[in-house]
Amino acid sequence: MELVCPAGTPASLRAAVDAGAHSIYCGFADDTNARNFPGLNFSRPEMADGIAYAHARGAKVLVAINTFPRAGETELWHRAVSDAEALGADAVILADLGLIAHAAERHPSLRRHLSVQAAAANPDVINFHASAFGVKRVVLPRVLTVDEIASINRDIDVETEVFVFGGLCVMAEGRCSLSSYISGKSPNMNGVCSPASHVAYAEEDGELAARLGGYTIHRTPAQAPAPYPTLCKGCFKVGTRTGYVFEDPASLDASELLPALARAGVTALKIEGRQRSRAYVAQVVRNFRQAVEALAEGREVPLGTLARLTEGQAATAGAYNKIWR
Repeated sequence: MELVCPAGTPASLRAAVDAGAHSIYCGFADDTNARNFPGLNFSRPEMADGIAYAHARGAKVLVAINTFPRAGETELWHRAVSDAEALGADAVILADLGLIAHAAERHPSLRRHLSVQAAAANPDVINFHASAFGVKRVVLPRVLTVDEIASINRDIDVETEVFVFGGLCVMAEGRCSLSSYISGKSPNMNGVCSPASHVAYAEEDGELAARLGGYTIHRTPAQAPAPYPTLCKGCFKVGTRTGYVFEDPASLDASELLPALARAGVTALKIEGRQRSRAYVAQVVRNFRQAVEALAEGREVPLGTLARLTEGQAATAGAYNKIWR
C-alpha cells in the first residue's frame, strides 16, 4: 500500500521523503489549504524545490487545495490548481464541487483526489465524483468501520485512502465549524482551526489558563504541559463535572488494522500532521514504512513503537472498530 505523509514545511517534506514516504501531501501558504497556520506551508519556489526533491527520490507530491472558495473570490483557488500543475504536482486534493469541476475542465491532465473535507462516505457520492469529474482517489472520512470501507470498495472503481495515525476531529468529518463560533474562522473557509492570533495564555492563581478568543479552554497546574486550546478538545466545567465535553485528546493509531485495511481494498494509508515537527514526521513515517514493507512481505507488522508521539499519550482505533450506531 502507498504511504501518504504530511509536510507543513520544506524541511518536513525532505524528512518524510528520506524516511520512506511514497507520497507527500502539502499545500500553499494561503487560504487554499486546510492547514493555513502561520509559519507553515509552501511558497511557489519552495513547492517547486520540494517536488523536484521528492521526484528525484521516487516519491510523489500531492497538493492539498481543500478549502471552499468564497463566493466571488475564486481566483486564488483557480491559481493554486494552475500553479500546482505547472510546478509538476502528481495530483491535487480538492473538496469543493465547483473547484473540482473547474480542475476537470481546465486541467484535465492533472490527477484529482477527493479530500476528506468533502466528507464522501458512500458509493453514490464517490461514483458521482468519479464519473462527472474523473476523480481517481477519495480520502475516506474517519467515521467508517473496516467492514464499511470494504463494502464501499466493492461498489466503486476509484482508489481509497484512509487515515492511520495522528489527530482526530469530531465526527462531522470535513465540516467542522466549531472554531468559527469563537474566532470567526474555520478550517473549511480559512484553512485554520483555532488560529494562533486568537490564542492567549495567562498565569492565574498557580494555574496556566489557555484561552481562545477570550474564552478559557484549559486550566493546567503550573509546570504541567499546557495543550493548545482547540474548542473540540477543550476541558470545560459542566455542572459539577470538569472534563472533555466534545472529545478526549487521543491520537488515531490503526497500526494493528493494516492487514484488515489491505484486505478491505484500501490503496493508500494517510498520516495526519502537517502542523507537526519534522522530527515527528520522520519517526512516524519511518515506523509506518517498516509496517507497510512487513505487510507486503507477509511478515508480522511491528506495533507499539509510536505511543509517546500520541496526543495525550493515548491512542484509539477510532471508528474503525466502532460498536455504536
